[in-house]
Amino acid sequence: MEIVHVYTRRRSDFGRPCCFSDRPAEVCVDIQPDPSLAEAFVLRSPVDAPVQHGSDMSEHEVNTERVEVETRGVNHVEGGWPKDINPQELEQTARFRKKVEKEENYINTVVHLGTLMEHCVRQNNAIDIYEEYFGEEEEAELEDESPSAKTINVIRDPNVTKRTATHLSWHPDRCKKLAVAYSSLEFQQNTEDMSLDSYIWDLAYWDTRKGGLPVEVSAVEASHRDPVYGAIWLQSKTGTECFSASTDGQVLWWDIRKLSEPTETLVLDITRQGLLENALGAITLEFEPTMPTKFMVGTEQGIVIACNRKAKTPPEKIAGTYSGHHGPVYALTRNPLYPKIFLTVGDWTARIWSEEAKESSIMWTKYHLSYLTAGCWSTVRPAVFFTTKMDGTLDVWDFLFKQNDPSLSLKICDEPLSSLRLQDNGCIVGCGSKLGTVTLLEISSGFCTLQRNEKNLANAMFERETKREKILEARHREMRLKERARSEGQDAEAEEILEESPQEALDRAQKEFFEVIEAELQRRARAEFQHLHGKVKKHAEEEAVVQGEESELPKYEEEDEENVAPKVSSLQLHSITVSQISRLEETSRSSSPTSSPTFTPGRAPGGLCLRGAAPGPPRLLSPQE
Repeated sequence: MEIVHVYTRRRSDFGRPCCFSDRPAEVCVDIQPDPSLAEAFVLRSPVDAPVQHGSDMSEHEVNTERVEVETRGVNHVEGGWPKDINPQELEQTARFRKKVEKEENYINTVVHLGTLMEHCVRQNNAIDIYEEYFGEEEEAELEDESPSAKTINVIRDPNVTKRTATHLSWHPDRCKKLAVAYSSLEFQQNTEDMSLDSYIWDLAYWDTRKGGLPVEVSAVEASHRDPVYGAIWLQSKTGTECFSASTDGQVLWWDIRKLSEPTETLVLDITRQGLLENALGAITLEFEPTMPTKFMVGTEQGIVIACNRKAKTPPEKIAGTYSGHHGPVYALTRNPLYPKIFLTVGDWTARIWSEEAKESSIMWTKYHLSYLTAGCWSTVRPAVFFTTKMDGTLDVWDFLFKQNDPSLSLKICDEPLSSLRLQDNGCIVGCGSKLGTVTLLEISSGFCTLQRNEKNLANAMFERETKREKILEARHREMRLKERARSEGQDAEAEEILEESPQEALDRAQKEFFEVIEAELQRRARAEFQHLHGKVKKHAEEEAVVQGEESELPKYEEEDEENVAPKVSSLQLHSITVSQISRLEETSRSSSPTSSPTFTPGRAPGGLCLRGAAPGPPRLLSPQE
């Protein structure tokens, strides 16, 4: 039944009714101006009349609460077994299944549930309730959004003496807790207000359930000799294994159940001799759980060492090196989607490497004005990574979008940034500074949302750059081999020359000198003969044209040849062979054994020639003579 409320009122209570009509305007009263009334008014000068044309507005501030969205799921594997049945034993579970399937209640239950399941399956086939109809529009909106980031929290060092935030670590469960490691890097200065609580050389571990003191500490005599800059947990069955690296050039493996001594030791000697004095100091460690036998070490000398723990001998554990930085490698991380690609941060650049190209990096950033201090990959997008600098700037790079400059650059603080860590969902990044201030930033969705076909594009980019670098490596290797062969040949020739005696060297130089003299004399004789022959021929042609007597031309040519013959014979005298000069030298030596052939000063060696059969030693004549 429908419920209706009715309200009534008398017509007289509304008042007199109004009747409206449309008619032209009428003048009711017309008052003319009266000039006599002007004398009753007093002139006011000046007159201030304020007028407000803007509308009145008020300011209100509202701080809305953040909406926390959480996704939950249920993974149902297997359950419902009785207590006396072990699900891991196949015989017991098979025997129990056969027993249950024979029961009448089981058959009736299956028949009843089959009808309901069939209805749900048909409904699911008719309508897909999980289909996204507006996914393309959402992606277009994300692409149009400009890169940005906003500060959501600032955490400061609780200690009075400010320390550097050297490492950040997010809680693995919900990423709502952040652990910050504070340390004083100026411990060698030994200031008065410095805290003496330090675990620099030795290794210690804590259990949060047992208070704030360490559960166990390694022995000093079995620990590192320099400060430890990296320690990482290993995935093992017991969950008690870890390894550490220090600037003393050693990598030590530990089991926290027995910290009295390390279980294994590796000396970072790239010459593979295992000498501690040749070892390189370790600054950073990298370990990927998907590759449990491999790890990488960044050193003070700018070299990245790739190691293999399962090698048989210590020299074989150093698999290779990557050299490209001019200073210490402060950050070393693998790409979470492509483990063969890793990022290094050092000096003024950040470089991207491939395990297949060891001589040079495949991609790199430009050289900055400030020193780079830390870096990490995005956990969601394969082509996005973050870097921090000494001037307190955070740079976000997207190599698919832009490679010359960062896509986003933010000034976090005035002091240098020392550490960087990204949350697992890729939306929040933490930056630690030298004064212990940790700033949490929420980046825009464009940096933490995987774009369409981004994995294929990033993979193609990395493969293309790796292939290009391999081609360049092969070319450089070929050029080095050629240069080495050329240098070895030159060294062999130099050794042969050094093996000659002084007399042999003098004879060889004398022989080469006379060969040059003979070649020059022959060349000049040929040139002079060709010049005279051309001159005679030209003169004969001119005489033939002037006289116009063709019959006399042969006679003139015969006479001309007779005139030329003496000149040619004189030219032949210029071409003195080396044997004739040698005979003259022997004659001069026999006449005066102590004397030696001399040349007239100021005469060029090319002017050596003889005229006729004049007696006496040979003399030098100029080319004009």
